[in-house]
Amino acid sequence: MRLIMFDMDGTLVDSSNAITNTINYVRGNLGLETLEKNFILEKVNDPDINSAEFFYGTKEFTDEQVVLFEEYYNEHCLLDLEVYDGITKLIEDLKDDFTLAVATNASSDFARKMLDHVGIEKHFSSILGFNNVKNPKPHPEMVHKILNEHNILNNNAQLIGDSHKDIMAATNAGVDSVLVNWGFSNHEKDAIHTVAELEQKIFEKFK
Repeated sequence: MRLIMFDMDGTLVDSSNAITNTINYVRGNLGLETLEKNFILEKVNDPDINSAEFFYGTKEFTDEQVVLFEEYYNEHCLLDLEVYDGITKLIEDLKDDFTLAVATNASSDFARKMLDHVGIEKHFSSILGFNNVKNPKPHPEMVHKILNEHNILNNNAQLIGDSHKDIMAATNAGVDSVLVNWGFSNHEKDAIHTVAELEQKIFEKFK
C-alpha cells in the first residue's frame, strides 16, 4: 500500500479570497483594520507565528473569534473556490494506484464541503482537519493518524503541501514531502512550480 497525503488550501484548491475575507471580517468585528491579501496568506502559513495573537491580538482564539470565523467562512468558502490547474487530472491519475488523503489545518467539515464542491472529495479515503487532532501541523500527529488509519509505513507515504508547516509535519513523522509554489507562499528555494514537476516527484519516490 502506498499513500499520498495532500494539504488542501493552497495545494489542491485556491481558497485565498475566502480565507483573507474571513480573517478581515473577524478583524472588523474586533475593531481592527483590514490587512492586505498577500500579507495574510504569507502569515497564515508561517510556522513561527501564533495566528490568534498575530491576527486578533489574543494569546488564543476566543469563542467569539471562532464563531465569527466559522459562520462567515461557512457562508463564503465556496465563492471563487477553484482547483489549481492540473490537480483534478493528477488526482484521477493517482487514485487507482495510491491511497489518497487530505491533511489540512482547516476544519474537516469545511474541507469535505469544499472538495465536494470542486468534484474531487470522493477520491480521498481520509480527510483530517485540525478538529480531528490535538495538535495541528507542523506537529506530526495528523500524519501519524492517517498512516495508522490505513496501516501504511511512513516510507511508503508522501505529503504534498504549499507551506513549511506541511514539510515540518511530514519530516517530524519520517515521511517524504514535496513543497509546491503555486499556493499561498512564495518560496525562494526547494519548491516546485508545476503539476508536471509534482508528478515527476511522485514517480521518483514510488518508482
